[in-house]
Amino acid sequence: MAQSLHERELPAPASLTAPANPAPLGLCAFALTTFVLSAANAKLFTGAEVVIGLALFYGGLAQLLAGMWEFKTGNTFGATAFTSYGAFWLAVGASLQLKLIPNEAAFGFFLVGWTVFTGIMLLASLQTNLALITVFALLFITFILLSVDALGGGTKQLGGYFGLATALAAWYTALAGLLSSMPSAFTLPVGPR
Repeated sequence: MAQSLHERELPAPASLTAPANPAPLGLCAFALTTFVLSAANAKLFTGAEVVIGLALFYGGLAQLLAGMWEFKTGNTFGATAFTSYGAFWLAVGASLQLKLIPNEAAFGFFLVGWTVFTGIMLLASLQTNLALITVFALLFITFILLSVDALGGGTKQLGGYFGLATALAAWYTALAGLLSSMPSAFTLPVGPR
């Protein structure tokens, strides 16, 4: 006689483990790509084209993936930030590689749009922690300076230095996230919410 559904032995549920935190990956991808381009903008070296590969693959693709994984964890802020800035880096890399920037003013308006978006993210970051607020505040200033420069203001080198500070703040925040996700001899403070 056939067993009823209630009498059948059901398989044990699979182990439910929390997904890994994708934020350190996204922050590291953002930081390294920002660091290299900002060093060129600060005139620490010539040949900014070296950023193209980073922009397409690490700052672009890896950060975009981190954004998609943030959606999976339910973190709307992280998903929006990493997906958007990943797409930013993909756009910058493709625009440089394919020579799609017709002039500085056009690139200036591209940067102004990202300045507005970064201002929105800065306001949203006020609900997170001091480390992320610092990253977005520095990035906002960086975008303002680079936008002004592209529109004729001569602030590119200063924007490069603020970009370097942004990268360092992002790396710090990434390290804090990495250390808090595993057994560690120490942690880094990220500040209050």
